[in-house]
Amino acid sequence: QVQLVESGGGLVQAGGSLRLSCAASGRDFSTYAMGWFRQAPGKEREFVAAIRWTGSSTYYADSVNGRFIISRDNAKNTVYLQMNSLKPEDTAVYYCAATYGTITGSWDYWGQGTQVTVSS
Repeated sequence: QVQLVESGGGLVQAGGSLRLSCAASGRDFSTYAMGWFRQAPGKEREFVAAIRWTGSSTYYADSVNGRFIISRDNAKNTVYLQMNSLKPEDTAVYYCAATYGTITGSWDYWGQGTQVTVSS
């Protein structure tokens, strides 16, 4: 069992930056692929970024590629999402997720989410 707790959300002006953190508890964190998703009001949850358990491969949605950076510290059981050049359309609840399977498959564990609001 893995528990995920996100932090770092908040209110920021367009063009600003935020760094989200996701602390994981439980066994075998280093063997899980980790991801970030987001859900804006009235919209479906969408993929943002993912990182394999080795940290050697990262994946991004087109909408954030070049602005967001996902990273992980397996020694701290933590995954990060550095968000730069934020836009109002990045406003959403951001969720951390973990999977023991493939990044393109289903995700096994989810955090409770953290709100990110970008003002224009």
